[in-house]
Amino acid sequence: MAYTDIDKPSDYFNTVLYTGNGSTQSITGVGFQPDWVWLKQRANDVANRNHMLFDSNRGTQKALSSNTTDAEDTSTAYLTSYDSDGFTLGSSSVLNRNTTTYASWNWLASNTTASNTDGSITSTVSASTVSGFSIVSYTGTGSLATVGHGLGVAPSMIFGINRTNGGNWFGYHKSLSATQNIQLNQTSASSTNSTFYNNTEPTSSVFTINTNSDINTSGNNLIAYCFAEKKGFSKFGSYTGNGSTDGTFVYTGFKPAFVIGKRTNDVEDWFLFDSARDTYNVNNKLLYPNGTNAEYTGVSARNDFLSNGFKMRITDNKENGAGSTYIYMAFAENPFVTSTGIPTTAR
Repeated sequence: MAYTDIDKPSDYFNTVLYTGNGSTQSITGVGFQPDWVWLKQRANDVANRNHMLFDSNRGTQKALSSNTTDAEDTSTAYLTSYDSDGFTLGSSSVLNRNTTTYASWNWLASNTTASNTDGSITSTVSASTVSGFSIVSYTGTGSLATVGHGLGVAPSMIFGINRTNGGNWFGYHKSLSATQNIQLNQTSASSTNSTFYNNTEPTSSVFTINTNSDINTSGNNLIAYCFAEKKGFSKFGSYTGNGSTDGTFVYTGFKPAFVIGKRTNDVEDWFLFDSARDTYNVNNKLLYPNGTNAEYTGVSARNDFLSNGFKMRITDNKENGAGSTYIYMAFAENPFVTSTGIPTTAR
């Protein structure tokens, strides 16, 4: 019996915390050369605390922000290289301010790119079929089209943005289906809109894009991050809140290292937790993927990371409103049981 597809999740996803030095520095300890690096300032000491997203498909010095509608931002002071055990930063005060604390979330794709002709639009793809993650860049046509993603199985979650003009982030989640769009930069509920995915579910080779300018402006460059579920490593699902401090338990099949989620039936912020900033239960270090907010610790208990999932410990509508529906994306610290039959422990 296969308990997990990946025995060591940190070979493909890892969180590294660092402190800025105001100059240049190499961040190490990732354990691999990352293809996607998501950075966020944690401290409450400067105004500009945008989430900054970089990927090797687009190259260095090209930032996108999950909390804005901005087009791709370039600066020689941003991320300057993807290294064998991490990445190197320039002197940007957003990413490397002296004595300021930061979190970095790092994913491995393939450390290379390839042209993909599976769709009606030729895309450039960096994909790991082992971990179920691909970075897909393409040029919009403004009309109904398909884009190859390189995963070999249908993705469970996709989100991306127009790099050229900016705009709202587009998002697909299997629990919402292709009839609905969810925006990473917004608090709004999911919305029914066929102009994004033409009500067409992704296949093992392509995802469908329709005429909406956020996902398919003619002549514009766009980027999409695609995720397929892998047993013991990643999980993309939904749950219903119960409004109790003895809250909803969400089974993932692994001890989580990283969880992002969003209420889908009403207006609310996204939430983000990880096991590097919160090393023991109960978790309370909250970040907002759609906001510039510093790390929030004003509530003593929000959720537990358990050996096989996570459990809400708060009544707040953001994570556990009674009768409210939520989507989530989770990556593993350890599988619940390794392929050798050894179980993980709670923390």
